[in-house]
Amino acid sequence: MAQTRIPAETRTEFGKGAARRTRRAGKIPAVLYGHGTDPVHLSLPSLQFAAVVREQGRNAVLELDVDGAQPQLALTKTVVVHPLRPYIEHVDLLVIKRGEKVEVELDVVVTGEAAPGSLVTQDLNTVLVEADVLNIPENIEISVEDAEIGTQYFAKDLKLPGGVELRTDEEYLVVQVVAAPTEEDLEAEVDTEGAGVVEEPSDEERAAEGESDSAEGSADSEGDSESSDK
Repeated sequence: MAQTRIPAETRTEFGKGAARRTRRAGKIPAVLYGHGTDPVHLSLPSLQFAAVVREQGRNAVLELDVDGAQPQLALTKTVVVHPLRPYIEHVDLLVIKRGEKVEVELDVVVTGEAAPGSLVTQDLNTVLVEADVLNIPENIEISVEDAEIGTQYFAKDLKLPGGVELRTDEEYLVVQVVAAPTEEDLEAEVDTEGAGVVEEPSDEERAAEGESDSAEGSADSEGDSESSDK
C-alpha cells in the first residue's frame, strides 16, 4: 500500500467547541501518537483525508507534512464518523517507521458463486494480521466459487499475501456454505414464530366485554334480590 502525502497543522485549542470550529474550517481534528512520543494534536484537510480513506481503506498510510517539517509516516488507526451526518468527526493516527510490522484488521471479502441451492453465510467479517507498514493489503478475499453445501472456510484457510501473517485464531470459522431454505421452511418458521402468541383485544372488543360483564352483573344482582325477598 503506497503512502499518501497530506498536509497537517498542529492544534492548540481543544474541547468540543474547538473541534467544531476545526470542522467548520474544512478540517478534521486528529491525534498522532506512538513510539514513545507525546501525543500531537493535529488538523487534517477533510476532503483530502476522506479521499485517501476511500482509496486505501481503514488502514490508510499517510506521510504527514506537519507545519512544513520533516514528513512523518502515520497509520490510520481510528476514524470516527458522525452517526447521522456524512462527515468525519475525529481521527487517531499511529506513528510508524519504514521496515516495521504492525497488527491491523482487514476486511474479509467473499467472492464467487457457491453451488446451486446453497446459501453462503459469513461468521467473521474481519481478521487480525501482522504486515509490513508499507505493504498492508486492502482486504482479504475468499472465493466460494462452486463450493458445495457443507463446505466451511476457517481462518487458517485464508490465502494471505507474502509477508502477511495471521494473528486471528486459525480455528475461527469465517464462511460456510449451507442449504438454502425452501418455501416450506420459511412458512414453517413463520408458523413457529406465531405459535403461542396471544393477540391483545381491540378497544371495541374490550368495550363489548365490559358491557357483557355489566349485564351479567346486573342479572346476578337481580337474582340475589329475588332470593332475599323469598
